[in-house]
Amino acid sequence: MKIGYLSPSLSRKLGGIFEIECALAHELQRHGFEMHALGLDDEEWQHDRERWRGIHARVYPVQGPASFGYSSGLMAGLKEADVDLLHLHALWMYPSVATIRWAKGNRRPYGVTPNGMLEGWALANSRWKKRLAGLVYERSMLRGATFLQANTAKELRDFRSYGLRNPVAIIPNGVALPEIERVQTGRRMLLFLGRLHPKKGLVNALKAWASARSGARSDEGWQLAVAGWDQGGHEAELKQVATECGLRWADVPAAELASGAMACDAEVCFAGPAFGETKDALLRRADAFILPSFSEGLPMSVLEAWAYRLPVLMTDHCNLPEGFAAGAARRIGTDAESIASGMRDLFGASDADLREMGGTGRALVESRYTWPQVAAQMAEVYRWVLGDGLRPAFVELE
Repeated sequence: MKIGYLSPSLSRKLGGIFEIECALAHELQRHGFEMHALGLDDEEWQHDRERWRGIHARVYPVQGPASFGYSSGLMAGLKEADVDLLHLHALWMYPSVATIRWAKGNRRPYGVTPNGMLEGWALANSRWKKRLAGLVYERSMLRGATFLQANTAKELRDFRSYGLRNPVAIIPNGVALPEIERVQTGRRMLLFLGRLHPKKGLVNALKAWASARSGARSDEGWQLAVAGWDQGGHEAELKQVATECGLRWADVPAAELASGAMACDAEVCFAGPAFGETKDALLRRADAFILPSFSEGLPMSVLEAWAYRLPVLMTDHCNLPEGFAAGAARRIGTDAESIASGMRDLFGASDADLREMGGTGRALVESRYTWPQVAAQMAEVYRWVLGDGLRPAFVELE
């Protein structure tokens, strides 16, 4: 069986979606599927093409606005791939249009994973553009899907609120399980790792940090590290907020911050992008993780933090209530006061409490969020859609 993965990018430019597609494609080949990946060319493809080794991966140049991503070569690429089932992994761009055209022209099934893009906050962002896209192509594409993938029960409700009545496979994301060797160099670190975008809630996190640190003992030695790639100039806004809050901040490259090679006595360190070995080193160096987000599907960053045994501060919008129930995460709101309260609890926790919280997160990932588990479920869905198996129990009908 030949499965095609389609998305606007096959590189780190797509953030966590790239990590999901790439890891899942490799794992599914172990289940006997021939995997193809198609996307749009971008400046990061050359950095990440090696990650697709063993997968039939191709990218196609974009003509016109990058925000839409029209590519005249994409349809020819889909025809050449000749897959039995196409799986789209993002919305609101030309690959959605290509999916409709491919399905009509070949009379073959396709599935869609919106990755949180139908969540209320996400729909409200660039509202009119998404309403127009919905009228022109997106709703018809979604309604024509043989199945949709929801990462969480909350996302299933988002699909139904959007008017979609397709079968929905509830399958979470997964992560790899690293061997853990903690690296302790200098001050304790509370880490944010992800794209720098307003929905991540970092403006209020910086305000909260200023408030929480103002009442902290000087020997507690916590430092906030903001690591990630800038989107739309948001990093400059965050630095301005830090300045206005009276926080001492510094630019420290992620690799140097992780290794301790560059001493930094700032309260906030902006570390820039972190991928591959640098990301691994940063997670080993961190003592806790924070995601104060307004909107998520199922955040890879939290799962990765738990895999590295890090205690987590996160909002309900991260859609991981099992983390709160198990004691792997501390609930915070999106407002500065609530975030500051969570930070103070973190400062006051004992080393034993932090280790227990992190260990609980690791156990939670091991129990349900590894790639072999996720791929086994996805393989069931593909075989069912292609007539080689029964409908899985985790596929919800209308």
